[in-house]
Amino acid sequence: MEIKRDYYLNKLITKKHNGLIKVITGIRRCGKSYLLFTLFKNHLTESGVADDHIVEIPFDSFENKKYRDPEILYPYVKEQIADDGMYYILLDEVQLLGEFESVLNGFMRMKNVDVYVTGSNARFLSKDIITEFRGRGDELHIQPLSFAEFMSVYDGNKYDGWNEYVLYGGLPPVVLLRTAEQKIELLKSLFQETYINDIISRHSVKHRDEFEELINILASAIGSLTNPKKLTDTFKSKKNKVISSNTIKSYLDYLCDAYVVSRATRYDIKGKKYIDTPQKYYFSDVGIRNACINFRQLEENHTMENIIYNELIARNFNVDVGIITATGKDNDGKSVRKQLEVDFVCNKGSKRYYIQSAFSIPDREKMEQESNSLLRIDDSFKKIIVVKDLPAPTYTEDGILVISVYDFLLNSNSLDM
Repeated sequence: MEIKRDYYLNKLITKKHNGLIKVITGIRRCGKSYLLFTLFKNHLTESGVADDHIVEIPFDSFENKKYRDPEILYPYVKEQIADDGMYYILLDEVQLLGEFESVLNGFMRMKNVDVYVTGSNARFLSKDIITEFRGRGDELHIQPLSFAEFMSVYDGNKYDGWNEYVLYGGLPPVVLLRTAEQKIELLKSLFQETYINDIISRHSVKHRDEFEELINILASAIGSLTNPKKLTDTFKSKKNKVISSNTIKSYLDYLCDAYVVSRATRYDIKGKKYIDTPQKYYFSDVGIRNACINFRQLEENHTMENIIYNELIARNFNVDVGIITATGKDNDGKSVRKQLEVDFVCNKGSKRYYIQSAFSIPDREKMEQESNSLLRIDDSFKKIIVVKDLPAPTYTEDGILVISVYDFLLNSNSLDM
């Protein structure tokens, strides 16, 4: 079964011939190799590129083991370039290539080559790989399947599809499995044997148990504000373990660098400034999140918030957590200042949206609660509340768009309805 990933394919196509090394990044098993060796290669051949002008080498294949030696690979590629036509070099698992940065920079000096690479161990997944090229690399970051991509291959209605998506997420090899047992087994294996092992190996993490426990804490508190000190206190009070704030901070950085989780920073909307701490953490795939806590604590409201965040990131928004400082009255009638939260402040160019994730709004009181922070924002950017179920998008008397999570996720233009 072919999973179409037109959004990423089209982005990759627009990067053709730009003089930079196209570096495809993302969490392991999210579809980087499939995008490059199947979808993009098909595009090249359909565009008239001859097979002998496409040089493809997956370094993890046994028959290509010898090409991991740069002294063998570089001359081999040069030999393939037999004329002045454009050649496309597609390299998979490029971190297995010795001195790969130097080799790739050498390819860039060739006038008629266009270079595309992927990598999927902890070193290459790290965001700092782009900085090593210092302006020579053009990153395309891939997310696991969005809900819309998931539904394009799901045999059923959107409600049943949602129930499966919130449990098992959108990693393509998981989605293509037939039974729940197979999906759970693969997710647990990926979590333990791929993501955790990669990070521990790269960073020489000495205390695996504590590292995994930190991930469990993050997974149990999706959408909650936290910081290294708070997490240190949690280890002391609930786990009876002492871990320094600096160690916690390093662990969080490792997880973000490997794209297992993403960090959302708080933004003072009225003060127009960022607040470094506390922050929120979301998982790049909710199936991995569920696997790491053994499919317990499956709170659909928090999972929905995580899915909305991932969708916004996939749509190329910069996403922050908004705060609004407001003045109110306490139980004694005294004036107090309090901070109200806007789940997501989304920016892309000149566009901005304020979005609340509200699993359900059963009554007027709940609507007022969800609208409170949005109505205190005194600019004209669009304000949106996403709920799970709603017959059709509607606007409140105050001009807030209320939309179902299905309409939001399945319509790429949903924010402009």
